[in-house]
Amino acid sequence: MSTTDGSATASVEDAGGTGSGRDAIVRAARRAFTLKPYAEVTMRGIATAAGVSPSLIVKRFGTKEALFNTVADFGAAADALFAAPLPELGRHLVLTMVELRDRFGGDPLLRVVFSLGIEDERTLLRARFREQVTDRLAGRLTGPDAALRAELIAGQLLGLGATLSLHRPDGAGAHASAERLADLYAPGLQRLVDTA
Repeated sequence: MSTTDGSATASVEDAGGTGSGRDAIVRAARRAFTLKPYAEVTMRGIATAAGVSPSLIVKRFGTKEALFNTVADFGAAADALFAAPLPELGRHLVLTMVELRDRFGGDPLLRVVFSLGIEDERTLLRARFREQVTDRLAGRLTGPDAALRAELIAGQLLGLGATLSLHRPDGAGAHASAERLADLYAPGLQRLVDTA
């Protein structure tokens, strides 16, 4: 499977474009590629789940490979997650995770953990996650152990996403405001950001 495509354009559109079912297609594709190996995912199945025609997916994305590459791109989520100065980053990370989950109807990062694809697909997802999320965050951190701290922060973000997913729709987290979640969860993240 090739990794060269137009995913830079697709990731920008994935960041918030709502035109003509694009968000629904991306959500359905994320679910499909997370729950099934690449070879078992069909454009028709994604179209059915998204409530659109297969021809619309072809018009918007071209091929299944291009759609997969959109799903495998964490760049837009990282742009949003890291758009705060370091002294405010912990709280911003929590608030942004919750906002992205609400906007896209699912966690923007968890697919890296739960993908059932073949080894090449899982390897691609993890490599993209490392490059676009963990390594990018490590480059922003100051002080010792930046790479380790970035991995721990990424792990805590994945943990937050998993917790909110696991306990929905009736868990306490589902009923807590984003501000309350940030009050409780952000200090641990901020400590890893600030550690020198």
